[in-house]
Amino acid sequence: MAGVTRIPRRRGSLCGLLLILLGAWGALVPFVGPYFKFAFTPDQAWTYNSGRLYLSIVPGAAAMVGGLLVLATRNRPAGMFGGLLAAAGGAWFIAGQPIVAIALKRPSISAGVPVPRSGHAVAGTTTTWQFLEMLGFFTAVGIAIVFFGALALGRFSMVSARDTAGEDAYGDNYLDPASDPQPVPSGADQYAATTTHAYPLGEQRPFPGEEPTETQDRFPATTGQFPSPTGQFPASRAPAFPPRGPFEPGASTG
Repeated sequence: MAGVTRIPRRRGSLCGLLLILLGAWGALVPFVGPYFKFAFTPDQAWTYNSGRLYLSIVPGAAAMVGGLLVLATRNRPAGMFGGLLAAAGGAWFIAGQPIVAIALKRPSISAGVPVPRSGHAVAGTTTTWQFLEMLGFFTAVGIAIVFFGALALGRFSMVSARDTAGEDAYGDNYLDPASDPQPVPSGADQYAATTTHAYPLGEQRPFPGEEPTETQDRFPATTGQFPSPTGQFPASRAPAFPPRGPFEPGASTG
């Protein structure tokens, strides 16, 4: 059953790469967002607090580790675990803050509030910008991570006919059979010349149209094998009959 548990490494490559990028974004955006006026309070770059640790760094790290497992593993259980870990990190991005504040009763662990962008005088524009900050820091990032984590989980749980091949068939670097080039014999070995030994070295090749046919090769000419009957049996001569007597029938009477 080794072929069932081992899968092509590239099966989770795209999902794993996207999970790593999304996890890195979710973990780092609270620290670098203030450079672009895209931040939660406190509006200071590289400021550390417990809210950023438990609500951004931890779920972002979980998504990154899960993405690395999905990207690099060739083992089906490890890939499924990576997809589950990344999906759990995405779910924490979405629901982590209310769980900590309401269920765990730890109001001190808070992500803060969205910071309105300076220079906006219209209240509707400020509200829209704060809504985009909420999506970019937590909600949209968490939804995307859950989606790709579930997609990776589904791909690793799928068993195709190609996966049932034994490990010995493809060796340690088990890849798609279509991407595993097989040695192809050279043209000289694959298509051997058919007339190389037909005419020995030094013998003149017949002109076109004078080559012996298959019938001539199988049934050679009979000249020399069966001599003419003239030499074996001499030509027959007319028999000499004695002259008829004068009184025999048909004899001339003179």
